Amino acid sequence: MQWIDTHIHIYSAEFDVDRPLVISRAINSGVRHLLMPNVDASTTKSMMDLAKQYPGICLPMAALHPTSVNLDYKNEIEIVEQNLDSGKFIAIGETGLDLYWDDSFFAQQTDAFRRHIEFAIHYRLPLVIHSRNALQPIFDVMADYRSSGLSGVFHCFPGDIEQAKKVMDMGFYIGAGGVVTYKNGLLAKVVEYVGLQHIILETDAPYLAPVPFRGKRNEPSYIEIIGKRVAEVTGTTLAQTAMITTRNAAKLFHL
Repeated sequence: MQWIDTHIHIYSAEFDVDRPLVISRAINSGVRHLLMPNVDASTTKSMMDLAKQYPGICLPMAALHPTSVNLDYKNEIEIVEQNLDSGKFIAIGETGLDLYWDDSFFAQQTDAFRRHIEFAIHYRLPLVIHSRNALQPIFDVMADYRSSGLSGVFHCFPGDIEQAKKVMDMGFYIGAGGVVTYKNGLLAKVVEYVGLQHIILETDAPYLAPVPFRGKRNEPSYIEIIGKRVAEVTGTTLAQTAMITTRNAAKLFHL
């Protein structure tokens, strides 16, 4: 079976001690690609270094993460645009809104999100959306771009079935990660409802490790654990889950 981890911060410091071993375990577990969302200018170099070290495996995105948006965000946005003009990226991400930690830069986050949407349209790249405590404001922004041909994924989807319907109506995928294995979580019910045709898999490593590793460092080889839970809730085999979610990811990211 083959998998695509559509969202992993493999360049982060949590992997500095054993990154080659982690990537090797992932490859040996059938993970074909590790898709790397950017955070801000401070992470771009380490991300791009990995893309050069593991060509065709570690694939970079370009963006400014909403939690990195501050009063200086316009300079960061300029750097994102410069990178897009000079390099090859598979997506615009991760972008969006985050009202969980701090809502004092909501206006700046919203403007930055709009700029990223415009990048996605201009460069014809999928959009990887971070939406913590912010689904409705994100829907409000995206309503202005309904006929633009946008595609993408709601990473680590935090919503309910009704909100998932809106995501599907936009033609976006739902990103399912370790949270789908958590007891009493909404994501398993959402995945059961929407079915495999609207799902792509992700780890978000080093964060949000699936059960039985919850609370520990996550890694891309755990994607099969996530796949097993998705197979259970959708009533499909593990092989079908791997095939369909991998096909979905390959289609979305043009792999």
